[in-house]
Amino acid sequence: MQCYVELTPPTAVTHSLCLPFITAQSNNLVVARASVLQIFTTKSVSAELDKAQNAQLQSTRTNEHYDTRVNDDDGLEASFLGGDSVLVRSDRSNFTKLVLIAEFSLAGTITGLARIGSKTTASGGEALLVAFKDAKLSLIEWDPEKNSIITTSIHYYEQDELQGSPWAAPLSHYVNFLAADPGSRCAALKFGARSLAIIQFRATEEDIDMDDWDEELDGPRPVKEPSTTLANGTSSNEETPYSTSFVLRLPNLDPSLIHPVHLAFLHEYREPTFGILSSTTSPSLVLGRKDQLTYMVFTLDIQQKASTTILSVTGLPQDLFRVIALPAPVGGALLVGTNELIHIDQSGKSHGVGVNQFAKQSTSFSLVDQSDLELRLEGCEIEALSAENGEFLVVLHDGRLAVITFKVDGRIVSGLSLRMIAPEAGGALIPTGVTTLTKLNKTCLFAGSEDADSLVLGWTRKQGQSGRRKSRLQDPSLELDIDDEDMEDLEDDDDLYGEDYDPAQQPQQSTSTSNGKTGELVFRIHDRLVSIAPIRDFTLGQMAPSTTEEKANHVGVTSDLSFVCACGRGNAGSIAIINRNIQPKVIGRFEFPEARNFWTMSAQKPLPKSLQGEKETPSAGGEYENSAQYDRYMIVPKVDLDGYETSDVYALTGAGFEALTGTEFDPAAGFTIEAGTMGNHTRIVQVLKTAVHCYDGDFGLTQILPMLDEETNVEPRVEYASIADPFILLVRDDASIFIAKIFKNLELEELEKEDSALKSTKWATGCLYEDKSGIFTGDQTDKGSKTSENIVMFLLSKTGALHAYALPDLSKPVYVAEGLPFVPPVLSANYAARRGTAKEIIKEILVADLGDMTFSFPYLIVRHDEDDITIYQPFRVPSKNSQDLSTILHFQKLPNPVIADDLFVPRDEDDEYDEITRASPMRRCDNIGGYKTVFLPGNSPSFILKSSKTLPKVLRLQGDGIRGMSPFHTEGCERGFIYADSKGIARVSQIPVHNTTYAEIGMSLKKIPLNTDTHSITHHPPSGTYVVGCDTFEPFELPKEDDYHKEWQQEKDLAFKPTVAHGQIKLINPSSWTVIDTIEMEPCETVMCIETLNLEVSESTNERKHLIAVGTAVSRGEDLPIRGRVLVYDVVTVIPEPGRPETNKRLKLVANEDIPRGAVTALSEIGTQGLMLVAQGQKCMVRGLKEDGTLLPVAFMDMSCYVTTVRELRGTGLCLMADAVKGVWFTGYTEEPYRMVLFGKSSTKLEVLTVEFLPDGNELLLVACDSDGGIHVLQFDPDHPKSLQGHLLLHRTTFSAGAHAPTRSMLLPRTLPHDSEYLTQHVDDKTNRATNGDSNSDSNSNSDSDSAPTPAPPSIILFSSPTGALSTLAPLSEPQYRRLSFLTGQILSSLPQHAALNPKAYRAPVSTGVVGRFPPGVDAGMGRSIVDGALLARWNELPAGRRAEIAGRVGFTGVDEVRDTLREILGASGLGYL
Repeated sequence: MQCYVELTPPTAVTHSLCLPFITAQSNNLVVARASVLQIFTTKSVSAELDKAQNAQLQSTRTNEHYDTRVNDDDGLEASFLGGDSVLVRSDRSNFTKLVLIAEFSLAGTITGLARIGSKTTASGGEALLVAFKDAKLSLIEWDPEKNSIITTSIHYYEQDELQGSPWAAPLSHYVNFLAADPGSRCAALKFGARSLAIIQFRATEEDIDMDDWDEELDGPRPVKEPSTTLANGTSSNEETPYSTSFVLRLPNLDPSLIHPVHLAFLHEYREPTFGILSSTTSPSLVLGRKDQLTYMVFTLDIQQKASTTILSVTGLPQDLFRVIALPAPVGGALLVGTNELIHIDQSGKSHGVGVNQFAKQSTSFSLVDQSDLELRLEGCEIEALSAENGEFLVVLHDGRLAVITFKVDGRIVSGLSLRMIAPEAGGALIPTGVTTLTKLNKTCLFAGSEDADSLVLGWTRKQGQSGRRKSRLQDPSLELDIDDEDMEDLEDDDDLYGEDYDPAQQPQQSTSTSNGKTGELVFRIHDRLVSIAPIRDFTLGQMAPSTTEEKANHVGVTSDLSFVCACGRGNAGSIAIINRNIQPKVIGRFEFPEARNFWTMSAQKPLPKSLQGEKETPSAGGEYENSAQYDRYMIVPKVDLDGYETSDVYALTGAGFEALTGTEFDPAAGFTIEAGTMGNHTRIVQVLKTAVHCYDGDFGLTQILPMLDEETNVEPRVEYASIADPFILLVRDDASIFIAKIFKNLELEELEKEDSALKSTKWATGCLYEDKSGIFTGDQTDKGSKTSENIVMFLLSKTGALHAYALPDLSKPVYVAEGLPFVPPVLSANYAARRGTAKEIIKEILVADLGDMTFSFPYLIVRHDEDDITIYQPFRVPSKNSQDLSTILHFQKLPNPVIADDLFVPRDEDDEYDEITRASPMRRCDNIGGYKTVFLPGNSPSFILKSSKTLPKVLRLQGDGIRGMSPFHTEGCERGFIYADSKGIARVSQIPVHNTTYAEIGMSLKKIPLNTDTHSITHHPPSGTYVVGCDTFEPFELPKEDDYHKEWQQEKDLAFKPTVAHGQIKLINPSSWTVIDTIEMEPCETVMCIETLNLEVSESTNERKHLIAVGTAVSRGEDLPIRGRVLVYDVVTVIPEPGRPETNKRLKLVANEDIPRGAVTALSEIGTQGLMLVAQGQKCMVRGLKEDGTLLPVAFMDMSCYVTTVRELRGTGLCLMADAVKGVWFTGYTEEPYRMVLFGKSSTKLEVLTVEFLPDGNELLLVACDSDGGIHVLQFDPDHPKSLQGHLLLHRTTFSAGAHAPTRSMLLPRTLPHDSEYLTQHVDDKTNRATNGDSNSDSNSNSDSDSAPTPAPPSIILFSSPTGALSTLAPLSEPQYRRLSFLTGQILSSLPQHAALNPKAYRAPVSTGVVGRFPPGVDAGMGRSIVDGALLARWNELPAGRRAEIAGRVGFTGVDEVRDTLREILGASGLGYL
């Protein structure tokens, strides 16, 4: 069988909501990405700081001219006097950034979010109601004890008795949506055709206690009923936050609610009240009819399960699709249609506005005419900008912004109007439509998108009178905003320069004067969540280095291939380049075989005698201060060929280093264990095995601290050291520790170990950490504590206990946790495991900040014996009575499915590999490419990276094992690092950060915007270029030459025309990722598919060539038949444009074949003679390329409706064809004579999006993906009795991909370790078949046995989905399948499932869709199913004892064997070439 593994998480944002979730005071943004729930908080960062950081991160400087002199007065003055350039004024506004608090992967597809105010939550915050496909609800809240979410109630409405009539469509075919009462009294889920589930919640205490009860007026206060205890011990007054829910049939509320369109709960009603838009005629009958919709408002009496109709408005336009409840002071509801907006207030009074010329034609409802706006409101989203001013923001489906303004007189709405936001005021910041808008705070909102990056947009208001002054402060390329407090400074400037001073008169003010309000709002982007959704096509290709020098530098650190996909929709179209590992940007490469590690440092030079009198001014003399910016020295421990250990010191240059001589540094003193600076960068400390040497900033020796114990006269060797100014910790080989502090006189002195346990305990390892966040020190509020007071020392004893001391107090530990070797999900001081529970061997611990410049947080990183990493996040449990760390500090284990590589030792080279096993310790790095990160050297070298919007992720560095590494920050290599690999090559390199992210999807992701709708891509290997298919949208013109359709004449002068796609083909050079050639298609012609095919170009010489084949469709409206074209291009070399060497390639047309009937929807190579298979309309034809540029058809097969995919098993002639509605066809193609034969079909009721062959040893499986997200495994077997001699394909199993339905797929070779069980099984199979051949009496088998077929090379299928998730399907050997399917069951029962969802049901095939009623083929599954890799990926979340227990129970020899199997299957390990 097979295993389905998700490689990357979904990135498309489908829902969002803002609520106080973590605590009652917090402001949290909850974001749903199909099946992942993320909880963010917001953080304010000054715009100035943000800009400076971005400038530092971008490898290519941005166009915005930013001058550092802006902030210092002398610089400002000097520049005005010198008049060298117009300066950008320092920007004092703040940016709102998102910071991730928690992330949960759910076994369900989220279809709605709602906030429920509750007084009973554990955290004091509000609860969150989550709706899942098809009709499930979970009420979740934050649990501060577990630092996670807990589920308080679940509601399920998918039972058969709740569904409608027997002839109703399946539940999944209806639009189900969730709405919640703003007063949190109830929520409603509309599901099925016309069912409404009402979930009641306990009213808040104020209602029950009746605080406004007046005994004089209202009579005596009613007595609260005492709760009676029932026989089974439960109280009758239930304490649950919810009451029982019930289901209403909408026609029972009102007989006219037969076809509901949308509903929303309204604000400002004492009882839960909702407005619903509905119709009495079905949507299919409305053609030719007008104004059939009705809007009704109902009040619910939940106790009586009754309702009252408050108002009803009839005769509404047919195209309304949404009800939006508006908060006070506007109130009422806004009905959104495709051509108009209508507001209906509490009394039923209506005001509307038509936004295009079709509003008049489509309705006779009275509307204010604003048709000059020419807007299309399909797919728009609306959110309040400022409810008190009656302003609401509209984001249109193409991303443009508009503002709705309500005219409110007191409490009466007297009208509404729309206006567009000008592009220069940020009206074009969003590239394409959004799926969700959520207001975060007073001046910013979150725009979540399924088709582009999700943005945090902030806005400010330009002051009316500031126009004149503002223009001089700005560079026209920047949109700066001016806050109120800035205005006072501007007044001062006027006093300085006089009223008329205006150095840069820019014609920018036109936006804010012409008609009063247009320039009021200025929008700008504060933050973004990177997204690669939807992945519309992908290919694999090579990256081209731009120069030969760069190529030489990057040997060994670049992958063979990269995954390149076309993603995004509309103007957000872009190309994403994805690699498994970090590919460093190498700046210098050196042979350095003796180096074992590196330490770079920037020490201050000692002050000359003349300056030393002024001791009080520590930073006397400017050059001494600035010299500390870049690293100046590097200490390198070496081992030469004879095994002789020395250390050398080097001076750093721009991108390299040179030996430093003439100092008091002693190379022969031995091997350096650790080095760094202390005493505020004034002392360089070098830790050797036998002593600690201190030097001043010019390597003058100031102190030697020997390790000799004077009492016992033994000299323990130092094994591990950690420096955190002003302390140093040494762990020695006799398991003792040594702690010293540097004092004011810059001398190191050992601290007395007051706690006797410090002397008696055997210590394994430890580290020092400077606690900036205050989570480990007693009080979390003292942010501004002195540096020396918040150093925490963590020690790990040989028995595995974790001790923490708050230095310099060594009298007693502030925290002790004994249970670390059991790696529990939550580590606390009182965690205890049963006796005899298995433990993990812990090699090293490190507490370090992980994050980026926006936000970082300390994590406890545990390195295990085999270089696996466990990451713990510290959190505090709220406790009223105790402030003792041991009770309130807990550590939560974070998910990390990455498994380190085993060391593969060739037999003859044992001694060389010995040193890698003695790998150097983990290295804390404060700033590498803007990340605060930890580097793990050794055989699988990795960075642990985290951005403010992600969890920490372990990313492997491309290349060999690494001996040692250090940050490297010089002028030529800013924020880079230097490392030496196991082959003895040292590289000075950087992490590429321009347009590149890592932690977002756990892989290296570079995103190149193309700013046009991009939907297909292919790689052309001979030229190394990529060809993409794009669309631009143009107004549709009716054919001019038509005489037949007389009615078309009336539409000739239509101003507001529909738009149609116009195709383009672009050639992209990967050396700079720029478009170097564009070919326009005919009008109304779109590109359907692009493939690189190896075609025969000459019939005489049989020469083959890689050519680009393009299939297109010409669609001129539904009245005219669709035509198609097949275009064949070659990529040729030409003379480049001057100054652009990358433009040396062009597309050259080789063949152009018109297809008179039907579009060309799919292309593939076929057979062995270099021919192509073309899916054209309802036929599939085999065509050959002739020398005269025509495509000669040689064989064909009639198809059904629309061929979505054709695939050929390379060189065999076996083909698969997928139809959009009629299932899968398995066919064969022969060349002598040319013909196509149908072998077998699946069910003809299957909507197939993509289909793939999957060879598994000697079996050939067919994998088809349907529109419900089902992955069907089919097989052709003519011997099976039910298959009608093979005419019907056998159905082996079906597995649901859930929220991430695969739409594109590719069969790829699979990389496996040399000792893989899958490989050995197929080798055994082959030998068994060869030996058993003679035992069969059947004469045929004897002849076959000599040529036992060789099993196919291992393969894997890569899928991509519209949510931006990538996944793989790989075959398993029989023993692997049995054990892993048992293992998933055990993991399922051992781990908590968030939101109380069932992963098994989530992966079961969709029983309600077409597949449930018509199986895809003859059932031959025998109860087997595909193994769910998402559950296997949670293996590391289990504690060590449970892991050992399960491994034995399932049939593995031990935890190590589970680890080896999972490493082979999980992640992208099967795609080693990426």
